[in-house]
Amino acid sequence: MDRPALAEFLRRRREQLKPEDVALPAGVRRRAPGLRREEVAQLALMSTDYYTRLEQQRGPQPSTQLLASLARALRLTADERDYLYRMSGHAVPDRIARIEHIAPALQRVFDRLQDTPALIISGLGETLLQNDLAVALLGDNVGLAGLERYEPYRWFLQPETARAHYPAEDHGRNSRAQVAGLRAAYGALGPKSQAGTLVAELSRHSAEFRELWDRHEVAQRFADHKTLLHPEVGAIEVDCQVLFTEDRGQALLVLTAAPRSHDDEKLRLLGVVGAQHFSSARNA
Repeated sequence: MDRPALAEFLRRRREQLKPEDVALPAGVRRRAPGLRREEVAQLALMSTDYYTRLEQQRGPQPSTQLLASLARALRLTADERDYLYRMSGHAVPDRIARIEHIAPALQRVFDRLQDTPALIISGLGETLLQNDLAVALLGDNVGLAGLERYEPYRWFLQPETARAHYPAEDHGRNSRAQVAGLRAAYGALGPKSQAGTLVAELSRHSAEFRELWDRHEVAQRFADHKTLLHPEVGAIEVDCQVLFTEDRGQALLVLTAAPRSHDDEKLRLLGVVGAQHFSSARNA
C-alpha cells in the first residue's frame, strides 16, 4: 500500500469535483476548491473520520468494497479506478467479470434523474444502479447474489416474479430480447466469461431459452414503448430511452410517460407508494 500516493490521489480527485458534478447543492461560498471531505464520505457511505485518515496517510488499508464505493463517489474512470486499487495494495478488478464500477458519464446523467424511473444495467443485464422510482416500479434488483443478479436468469428461471411486471402478451417479445442481448454479450466476452456460464445454466434448465438461443438472434435492444404492471397503481405505459457507454458495456435506461397523462400521474403516485410492496414480498 502506497499511503502517500493514495492520499495525494484522493485529495486531487476530490478537489477537481464540483458539487453539481455529484448532484449536491453548491451551498454557501466555499473556501477551498472541490468537494469537502465529509461530502466524499457521505457519497461513499463511509465515516468522515475514516476518509480523513486516508487523506492524511494514517488510515488502515481500505477493503475492495470500500474502494468500489470511493471510485463511484469520486466519479473515477476505469483507469483511475485501477490506479486507486493498486495504490491501496489490491489487485485490479477484472473488467470482464462482475461490474461494480459505473461509467462516470452515465453516473452524471443518472444523478440528475429524480422525477422519473431510471436505472443503469450492464451488458449482461445486471442492475448496477436504480433510483427510488425505478425500485418502486420494478423492485430492488441491486446487490442480488450469484446468477440471480442477471435479468436473463431471473426471466427464464424465476418467471413468477420476473415476468410479473409485464403483460402476458409481451412475454414472448421480451424473451427474444433477453436472449438476443445475452448472445451479444456472449459474442463480446467469450464462452469462458460470465456470459458463457449464464448461457450454460439457462440451457440446462430452460427449454424456452434453448429454443430461442438456437435462433442466433443478436441485438442489444430495448422496446421504445412498453407497458409495465404495478400491483398498486396498475398498468403504466412508458417510453424507454437508452444511453450506452462507448463500448456498450453499460446502459442507462430512462422511463417516461406522456406529460399530464394518466400514466404520468401513475408514475407520480409511485413516489408516494414507494417500494414497500416489493420489500414485503421479498421478505415474505
